[in-house]
Amino acid sequence: MKHQISIIGCGWLGFPLAKTLVSEGLSVKGSTTSNDKLETLTNADIDAFLIQLQPEGIIGNITDFLSNSTTVVINIPPGLRKNPTKDHVAEIKHLIRAIEEHRVPNVIYISSTSVFKDDENFPVIGHNTKPNGMSSSAKQLIEIEELLQNNTSFKTTIIRFAGLFDAERHPAKFLSGRTNISNPEAPVNLIHKNDCIEIISKVIKTNRWNICLNASFPDHPTKKDYYSAYCELHDLTLPVFNSDKKSEGKIIDSSKLEQLLNFTFQQGI
Repeated sequence: MKHQISIIGCGWLGFPLAKTLVSEGLSVKGSTTSNDKLETLTNADIDAFLIQLQPEGIIGNITDFLSNSTTVVINIPPGLRKNPTKDHVAEIKHLIRAIEEHRVPNVIYISSTSVFKDDENFPVIGHNTKPNGMSSSAKQLIEIEELLQNNTSFKTTIIRFAGLFDAERHPAKFLSGRTNISNPEAPVNLIHKNDCIEIISKVIKTNRWNICLNASFPDHPTKKDYYSAYCELHDLTLPVFNSDKKSEGKIIDSSKLEQLLNFTFQQGI
C-alpha cells in the first residue's frame, strides 16, 4: 500500500516538506488557509485543501483530506503572538476527533523546544527531560503533546524543533542593528529547515512511532558570539547585547534523535 500523507499546514516548512515527500514517491495531501495558495500546491502535485482549525470547529473538507491517509503531519504553530487569548488546544481537539473518526493510524506532531524553560544554569535537555515551560504557548503545546501521546486510537511521534532557519529567514537578520538584547551568554539552539524536512521524512520512512524527539544542531555557541559573528560575516549591522542580567537558556541534546533515526545533521549553523 502506497503511503498517503496529510500535512496540516503547508507554509514555510510544510510546503517544501510536501514537495520532498512527493519527490520520494509518496501521495501527499496538503492544507492551507489561503485560497491563493491552492494553485501553488496543486502545481507541485500536492492534493490541495482549504482547511481552517478554529476553537469552535473545523472549516473545510476534513473528511476527504484525512480519508485513506496513513500519516497526518500536524504542522501549525499556536499563533498566540497575534492572538494571545486563542485556545489552540481546542482547535487541536477537533482535529484529534477527526483523526480518530477517519482512522488515521499515525500522527507526527511538530512541537517546539520552547516547551522547556530557560534557566541560569543552562540545563542540558535530553529526550527524557520533562517539559516545564510556563508561557501560555508552552503550556498549550505541552497539553497538546499529552493529548496526542495518551490517545490510543493512533500512534504519535512528537518532534520538538529548536529555532528554525534557512538562508533567507535567519534570526540574525532580525537581531541585526537591535540594541539591549537579553541573554547574551545563553547557548544557541537552531536547526536548518532542510534538516527538519529530512527528520520528518525519516520518521515516516522508518516507521518510528510513539517516540518524542528533540531536534537541534549539536553546536551551541553563545548568543552574543554566534549572532555577532554571523552579522559580521554577512555585512549586517552588529546587534548590541545587554549583560546587566544573568543570562538564561538551555542546551538541546539531539543525540537520541541521531541514534534512533541514524541521522546526521547536514546543515551547519
